[in-house]
Amino acid sequence: MSRRLLARASARHLASHPWLTALSLLGIALGVAVVVSIDLASHSALQAFEQSTDTVAGQATHQLTGGPTGLPASLYSALRLRPGMPPAAPVVEGHVRAAQGDRRPLTLLGVDPFSEEPFRPYVSDRQGTRLALLLTEPGTVLMTAETARLVGAPAPGASFQVAVGGQLRTLRVLGLLTPSDARTRRALEGLILADVSTAQEVLGLTGRLSRIDLKLGDEAEVARVRQGLPPGVELLRAASRGNTVEQMTRAFRTNLTALSLLALVVGMFLIYNTMTFSVVQRRGLLGRLRALGITRGELFALVLGEAALLGAVGTVAGLLLGVLLGRGLVGLVTQTLNDLYFVVSVRRLSLEPLMFAKGVALGLGATLGAALVPAWEAARSPPVTTMRRSASEDLAQGRAPRLALLGLLVLGVGAGLLVLPTQALPPAYVGLFCVQLGAALLVPWTAGKLVLGAAHPLGAVFGMLGRMAARGVRTSLSRTSVALAALMIAVSTTVGVGLMVASFRGTVAEWLESSLQADIYASPPSLMARRGDSAFVPGLAEHLAGTPGVAASSTLRSVKVDVDGVPTDLTAIGFPPGLPRAYRFKEGDADTVWRELEAPDTLIVSEPLSVHRNVHRGSTVRLRTDRGPRDFQVRGVYYDFGSDVGAVLMTRTTYEAAFEDRGVTGLALYAAPGQDVDALVERVRARVGDRQIVNVRSNRVLREGSLEVFDRTFTITQVLRLLAVGVAFVGVLSALMALQLERAREFAVLRATGLTPGQLWGLVSLQTGLLGLLAGLFAVPLGLVLAYILVHVINQRSFGWTLQLAVTPGVLLQAVGLALAAAGLAGLYPAWRMSRANPALALREE
Repeated sequence: MSRRLLARASARHLASHPWLTALSLLGIALGVAVVVSIDLASHSALQAFEQSTDTVAGQATHQLTGGPTGLPASLYSALRLRPGMPPAAPVVEGHVRAAQGDRRPLTLLGVDPFSEEPFRPYVSDRQGTRLALLLTEPGTVLMTAETARLVGAPAPGASFQVAVGGQLRTLRVLGLLTPSDARTRRALEGLILADVSTAQEVLGLTGRLSRIDLKLGDEAEVARVRQGLPPGVELLRAASRGNTVEQMTRAFRTNLTALSLLALVVGMFLIYNTMTFSVVQRRGLLGRLRALGITRGELFALVLGEAALLGAVGTVAGLLLGVLLGRGLVGLVTQTLNDLYFVVSVRRLSLEPLMFAKGVALGLGATLGAALVPAWEAARSPPVTTMRRSASEDLAQGRAPRLALLGLLVLGVGAGLLVLPTQALPPAYVGLFCVQLGAALLVPWTAGKLVLGAAHPLGAVFGMLGRMAARGVRTSLSRTSVALAALMIAVSTTVGVGLMVASFRGTVAEWLESSLQADIYASPPSLMARRGDSAFVPGLAEHLAGTPGVAASSTLRSVKVDVDGVPTDLTAIGFPPGLPRAYRFKEGDADTVWRELEAPDTLIVSEPLSVHRNVHRGSTVRLRTDRGPRDFQVRGVYYDFGSDVGAVLMTRTTYEAAFEDRGVTGLALYAAPGQDVDALVERVRARVGDRQIVNVRSNRVLREGSLEVFDRTFTITQVLRLLAVGVAFVGVLSALMALQLERAREFAVLRATGLTPGQLWGLVSLQTGLLGLLAGLFAVPLGLVLAYILVHVINQRSFGWTLQLAVTPGVLLQAVGLALAAAGLAGLYPAWRMSRANPALALREE
């Protein structure tokens, strides 16, 4: 019977405060939605890549791979002539973009239909004569019906164009792939299947193969295949590709998860606010229930039961909202992966039960965890003490110094974790959380001192109402400190992330200013914004370098090479003689480094590679070249923000001595003295003609375009920041509304003693404004500390970049404005309600 009565009392309490309940549910839902949406979006993008990779690799156990230029096609013929050779299949793989329709990247896979059955059953399954026709009809391809619609060729026989390396190629749909299972059908979306010769022609890989797939059994068979392989050819397990992707994207995914969890932390403060005020509001009722015989365990269960109900409803709403947010964020995640790591095409959100289970666990776990302290306080207090508000305030005042000391201890623990000599991220994130928690524990004592000092100046400006507002905040410290801490944590998080992004952008802009020294840059269009993966057609780079008005030129070749099993950018530059080389070095003197780099088998490495692989000046780096594994001496470490995985740079002479590739990815042109750069750009474009599509941009345009790519990369961070602001705003609004509504009796007494509705408006506005101002002032130094940690600890460990912390006054002013706005809005409804309420009714209800 008592449980039923308690449940009824709880339901009536929640129903009598619909705004507070609704805001609490919204805060929980937003916190869960941010985490779930990020998980769904990043998981969908990576799963799409992995499914596509697995489907393309098929049932191969091993792969023969070469250097950046792949393998000679003659190697496959030689292998097939070996006696007892296991199943093998040649593969040509690359990426193209449809010239019409959906312009997202597509994978072009060239195969030998007669060798495919052991590897990719969908190639030979029920295809019959059409596979043979791939060999006899040039320019024909197979694809799923979904992919055919994407490229604008929905029926067999239709033709379409694809763009690759700045050139257009025409293909014709020979037939449609119809895999029997749904998983394979999804994985084949965005795949174009051709025979080897067609793929070689389209991708410009005549006479070359991307790899050779093998199906090997025991280690004896592996050893037999490995024996006699020519230099530059390596036998790898097919599964190693997935491990490579995991290593490449680990930092990206970890930071996304951490940012989303920050929103959940803010949501936990909101839940703590809600449950604390729920207990405070019913202090008298809970005391009377205890006096009537309700046990401590029943009261504890009552508060936790309310939290569980709110958590369950908010979590379900958060899961639904997370799916909607995920559909929008998946495009941003995919774009970031394309800009930074690899080409991936995602067209649908993958709904995984594990992601929803994680959201449920986080939502309910955070809710119950945040409600434990209020539930314990409600249960442990004696009935007489519980019914006396002054006792609670006396307890809060006496506890503030002890909480401050505890806060200093927690801050010390956080600082210790942050200075640990390790590159691991978990200690850094735990240290960051300790800093936030320690600052929150300092709030009650600090706020009490500041508010006490603010009474006199507020009284001088606003008279009696000013003094009443300041003293009212201090005498309600058990409630105001919680609201202040929640608002401080929320706003400081937005300050820290905002300053981190601003610092990143400022550092990148300065880096681009110093590194882009040529007047004009030309390159074929690439599917990846951060790395040119397309080469000029033979002879075109030399032709453009001879444009009248060009005083000097520099060639660039960018390819992927394996460094410790991770694909890494390799840049080979043909430096023009006599011109300065714009690179800043972290290790090594510039003049010495450039002189030593002219020696054979030498290179320099970027800062991220140095940090992640512990490579420094004087170290040795082994690269897999076209002529076999080769050791290179590291002559310096340079600052670079183009890749968080890392990059290596060598001279063109060194590159051509180790690799058979003679392609040119980019061309830097230096204008002759007095030459108009814009006119020279037009002259270079005219000189390109119709030989190839080439992007010709001036220094200024390229710099602006690079910053646009940077802004696009950090769009998802800004979205998460806005979502965190939303969670914070909801949390503060609910906390301060609850604080003011809980003071209904106090306001009724003031109205009964002669305070006018206008004066009541002014009192509430002053109190909430003071709370907002204090929270904003607390959030600014904490936000600066968080920004320092994000820039110099977490980003350094995650990406290996040395950034310059830039304190933007606009971000700090926005933080104070956000706190004031949230506090001001939070006081509107209570002030309106109290000004319209009948004092006698309010007193009688109490």
